[in-house]
Amino acid sequence: MVKRLLIANRGEIARRIARTCRRLGIEYVAVHSEADGAAAHLEGAFEQVLLGPSPAADSYLRIDALVDAALRTGCDAVHPGYGFLSENPRFAAAVAEAGLVFVGPGAGTIAAMGDKATAKRLMAEAGVPVLPGSADATESADEIRAHAARVGYPVILKPVAGGGGKGMRVIEREEDLAPAVEAAVRLARANFGDGRLLVERYLRRPRHIEVQVFGDTHGQVLHLFERECSLQRRHQKIVEEAPAVNLPADVREALLSAAVRGARAIGYVNAGTFEFILDGTGEFFFLEVNTRLQVEHPVTEAITGLDLVEWQLRVAAGEELPLSQDEITTSGHAIEVRVYAEDPDADFRPAPGRVLDARWPAGLRVDAAFDTTGDVPVFYDPMIAKIIAHGPARPAALALLRDAVRDTAVLGLTTNLGFLADLLGDTRVRAGLIDTHLVDEFTARAAEHRPDPEPVAVACAAAMTLAAGGGAESPWSGSLGALDRRLLDPEAPLGRVACRVGSRPLEAALLARRAGTLTVAVAGERYAVTGAPDGSLVRGTAGEARWSGLRRADGCELVVDGRRVTLTLAVSGEDDGAAGGDAVTSPMPGTVVQLSVAVGDLVQQGDTVAIVEAMKMENRILAPATGVVEEIRCALSEIVSADQILVVIGPEQGAQGEQAA
Repeated sequence: MVKRLLIANRGEIARRIARTCRRLGIEYVAVHSEADGAAAHLEGAFEQVLLGPSPAADSYLRIDALVDAALRTGCDAVHPGYGFLSENPRFAAAVAEAGLVFVGPGAGTIAAMGDKATAKRLMAEAGVPVLPGSADATESADEIRAHAARVGYPVILKPVAGGGGKGMRVIEREEDLAPAVEAAVRLARANFGDGRLLVERYLRRPRHIEVQVFGDTHGQVLHLFERECSLQRRHQKIVEEAPAVNLPADVREALLSAAVRGARAIGYVNAGTFEFILDGTGEFFFLEVNTRLQVEHPVTEAITGLDLVEWQLRVAAGEELPLSQDEITTSGHAIEVRVYAEDPDADFRPAPGRVLDARWPAGLRVDAAFDTTGDVPVFYDPMIAKIIAHGPARPAALALLRDAVRDTAVLGLTTNLGFLADLLGDTRVRAGLIDTHLVDEFTARAAEHRPDPEPVAVACAAAMTLAAGGGAESPWSGSLGALDRRLLDPEAPLGRVACRVGSRPLEAALLARRAGTLTVAVAGERYAVTGAPDGSLVRGTAGEARWSGLRRADGCELVVDGRRVTLTLAVSGEDDGAAGGDAVTSPMPGTVVQLSVAVGDLVQQGDTVAIVEAMKMENRILAPATGVVEEIRCALSEIVSADQILVVIGPEQGAQGEQAA
């Protein structure tokens, strides 16, 4: 068995691997960048190794630094986790060449499966169904046009070296092909260093089903059943479950057999995932092989009762697979959601920052990057946790998970928890009538009917304010203490609290208190608010909504059914005088990768003045009004904070006056 393991990753997956190491008595070495110097994944490590500066390219993606760290700390194996270098054949080869064990398949397998054209050819030779399309990848527009004509529209263009859906383009008509090919080749070259594309038939409403496989060095290959991964946003999975929903028994058996057949054909060793798409007739086609542990592996662990990381370590140590195929059984249904630091109301823009207080649901499995507080750096993927529910059947698991998501509190930054709660309550999701387009359609509908959490948040904040004003006393019991009697009036017998949510003024009228419930009116609605202290937080309900609140110096921050609201306690229209003109600020922490203007430039409202890169996404910062650039308060490549002023724009008349002079 492995004696000492270097975990070549960070965040929740590093903590997940460490958990199995502790249970098995394996020492582990944790690595980190400068940004992660106090991260929770370092806790309990035999040794901690600094890899380099904060950007991933200077730390977690440095093969030399990782191999050197493993050798210097006396490790005999390296676990790559997922993401970063987990599917990099050069990393696997470097680990092996250093005399260390790579916990995963060999470099040759990783390289072959990482090339979509090679993987597709090998699977076809093994009798695994593949989508009609080109056998070889190419950058040639003429060859791509010929393949598309043969397959028939619509087609999908896939970068041969890509992953996670990045760079894929759906082409409905021949006249749209040429510009799409040009753009797809350019993007693939920039992101993957390889511009070649595959052309395949496009299925309009497919499901995404994957099969967990394992192989050992003794020639055994088996499956651990399938997972449903159809709930995706822009090709990125956000909800996964096992087993797949509404899947006929014969289709399930064919899928499992195809995955094992494909794995045996390539001599697969360690954990892997065979991904398929399934059409409405039950016909399925091979997509790709992920040569690593998947983000969604907990749902497989929940229904099988197995520890997949332990299996990985045992196989890497040369042991046989712990069980035979007949000995692996399933029980119940499991569903998982991915919690991201992102703002669903701003097109899911990444929202890095510091978590001031997190309360994860009790009684459920939570794989998180931290327990109660922690930083979410701008340099890495914004996923901070996974919440996993397991029940005797799908309806019970789904209800348990939705309740848990609504009750989860993450204070200090914005997350997608509210969006996830709404998605889990969607009628199609509850019925299991899902496909890979459902989430995008749901998002479009939700934008038109998004619930407004601000009035109920103000009602809860008013109660918190009274609790603070009364010292140790509570607004839900006893006297209201030091409440300012000047605020009292017949329409608000217990007083009023004025708040501002952004630029929106809201006022709460406190009407009555009875049996631990405070009745509060805001914006024409009444809310029955309950609450109780929970450490630094106050937590309770407001009607059917669940809320958590944290007092701040100038107001409160709340999470209502997963949606974050920050408010101040005084309505003020005064300008803070931070800048003489319109201040263009960064909406998030990030790196300035482009400055599009100079002092003196005339800009129109909506023009791009800068681009800030955060969490693998470029965010265009737009001019709020037409005018002249008076100041630039940032520099190219500078790391800026949220709300930092980047550019100041003054009135257009100023420039005209200067030019006349």
